[in-house]
Amino acid sequence: MGAPPSKARGLSIQLQKLLTSWLTSWPEQDWDQRLDEMYMLQQKKIRESPLLRAAKDNDLCVLKKLLLDRNCDFRQRGAVGETALHVAALYDNLEAAMVLMEAAPELVKEPAICEPFVGQTALHIAVMNRNVNLVKALLAHGASVSARAIGSAFRLTPHNLIYFGEHPLSFAACMGSEEIVRLLIEHGADIRAQDSLGNTVLHILVLQPNKTFACQMYNLLLSYDRRGDHLQSLDLMLNHQGLTPFKLAGVEGNTVMFQHLMQKRKYIQWTCGPLTSTLYDLTEIDSWGEDVSFLELVVSSKKREARQILEQTPVKQLVNFKWRKYGRPYFCILGALYVLYMICFTMCCIHRPLKARSGNRTDSRDITIFQQKLLQEAYVTQQDKIRLVGELMTVLGSAIILFLEIPDIFRVGFSRYFGQTVLGGPFHVITITYSFLVLVTMVMRLTNTSGEVVPMSFALVLGWCSVMYFARGFQMLGPFTIMIQKMIFGDLLRFCWLMAVVIVGFASAFYIIFQTEDPSALGEFYDYPMALFSTFELFLTIIDGPANYDVDLPFMYSIVYFAFAIIATLLMINLLVAMMGDTHWRVAHEQDELWRAQVVATTVMLERKMPRTLWPRSGICGYKYGLGDRWFLRVETNQDQNTLRARRYVEAFKGSDKEEGQGHPPEKRPSVTESGLLARASLAPPTPSLSRTTSRSSGSHRGWEIIRRNTLGHVNLGLDLGEGDGEDRVYQL
Repeated sequence: MGAPPSKARGLSIQLQKLLTSWLTSWPEQDWDQRLDEMYMLQQKKIRESPLLRAAKDNDLCVLKKLLLDRNCDFRQRGAVGETALHVAALYDNLEAAMVLMEAAPELVKEPAICEPFVGQTALHIAVMNRNVNLVKALLAHGASVSARAIGSAFRLTPHNLIYFGEHPLSFAACMGSEEIVRLLIEHGADIRAQDSLGNTVLHILVLQPNKTFACQMYNLLLSYDRRGDHLQSLDLMLNHQGLTPFKLAGVEGNTVMFQHLMQKRKYIQWTCGPLTSTLYDLTEIDSWGEDVSFLELVVSSKKREARQILEQTPVKQLVNFKWRKYGRPYFCILGALYVLYMICFTMCCIHRPLKARSGNRTDSRDITIFQQKLLQEAYVTQQDKIRLVGELMTVLGSAIILFLEIPDIFRVGFSRYFGQTVLGGPFHVITITYSFLVLVTMVMRLTNTSGEVVPMSFALVLGWCSVMYFARGFQMLGPFTIMIQKMIFGDLLRFCWLMAVVIVGFASAFYIIFQTEDPSALGEFYDYPMALFSTFELFLTIIDGPANYDVDLPFMYSIVYFAFAIIATLLMINLLVAMMGDTHWRVAHEQDELWRAQVVATTVMLERKMPRTLWPRSGICGYKYGLGDRWFLRVETNQDQNTLRARRYVEAFKGSDKEEGQGHPPEKRPSVTESGLLARASLAPPTPSLSRTTSRSSGSHRGWEIIRRNTLGHVNLGLDLGEGDGEDRVYQL
């Protein structure tokens, strides 16, 4: 008997509700819709409430009448928990806000109480709108400068378009309003205040897209840093991730902010002609002795822009110095030692202890003639003792590898340590797996367990594959290891999923086609597992048409085999080639950048592992020279005189063009078509005219005379080398 209709319908309703609740609880899918509905409801509530509508429309007469009415609740809130003062501030209605503050001063400190704007006060809104007069009025009526907007709309999440922190001061700094920033600080705003992520206002400025305002506000806030002896400098405060604003700029790849901060850390020693000697403060840059290395943070960042920091002065010079003096020699020695170690392990495996198999073979397919010796028999002869030395070195090497790798996993984090290709993530997995397999082989040898060939063979493959890790020491080979990793873990894995679907589908079709036929005449499809393996071989073109063509085949076999050949050979294989070609193209365009990041990661790794006596600190200690307990790197630069001269030429021609323009009547305004042509022409690089008949003004002749005089005695290498074949050359000035 079936269930009663009422119970069946109730069960279906419950299942429908469960499915609906599961779908609506999906945050990524439901966020935008809930936000849209909330804003629509907010506008509806404002229209329905006379007080909120008067605050929005700046209707002072209605507003005053409502506030004098005892039945009017001036604390009433809208759909997102906003008061009438919030609404007046939102629509920049200064007069309405003044009326509300005079009638109900307690509204000044009232925050919004509903998500996503929890904690937002009218002062936050006025600061974001850069309404200076309203900010002054709110501060005069006792607005709190330490109020925190902690709602979801103010968090650093992918849903939000902006991140201004939580305090009014950080809001003002991110908006670039210098006057409001000064007002808030004068009224007691704490420049060291941190939000829920531990970010100070300087951290938040680093994350802003408007780099110009951010740099200006950074300088302004540092000028108010009146720290005592017990307070840390504002620009050295850490957030919850252990990052200072300087390190955060490196992680985010904010090159503008990084250069701006480096200008504050450099000291020009002398300038002589084109040469300039500069001292750069290496505080927070040098990775020597730091738990959170700036260089390691940059190379492990998920943002590609972060790698551009490695091209900036003095990071580039510091990395080059460390790599050439210490990193490259030690890395080559380490690579050579590892190759010798693997040769030792390979020889121990080749000459492993075997003896003749005892007993008669009963299976004709069994061709085994040797078997593993017992532990008591394995180390008897002189050759066995020599092999024992190699085996002990192999086990000791595996233990050292684990001892060096495992602490870094806990220090860096599992996902970042194994997931970053620049840090050598897959190679760390291979190396650790190899070490465990060597130890497993040792345990099997000591316990006389048969089958040591399984972990030993895998260890040989993985150990020799790890040699590719040392290719990162060479600029030509380093990026190719990344290319191989991306192809294996990206293209090949996606292709394997598609291949598995195709193989299962066609293998099942082949199996049911031959299911009614004689198994002895089928060839390769007599059972389902064999059909799967045969289809896999057919997919990789290892075999050709494995059916028995000496007998009558089912008609559907030809149709299915033809479809399989088209999909597998022509489509799937060429798809894999195209995917790998695209990966090769992308990596090839970044190979210099990737190799530089590999060098930095390798240098930091070696610096952390090597003893301090073998890797001294780079740079110059400033204590001996009266510069405090800081380390500096001296960088000598050559300001190209040709570039300066070319700039003077450009200025000369600009001046001559202005003089020429003053002597001619204004031309008529070009049409729309002509304007488009002129706009496209202005985007092309300027090229000097080669015509001698073009009339020039006296100013233009003076410009050409400057070029002629300054190029006397200089050789045109392009003409001397036969390169002047009409090809345009663009020089970046």
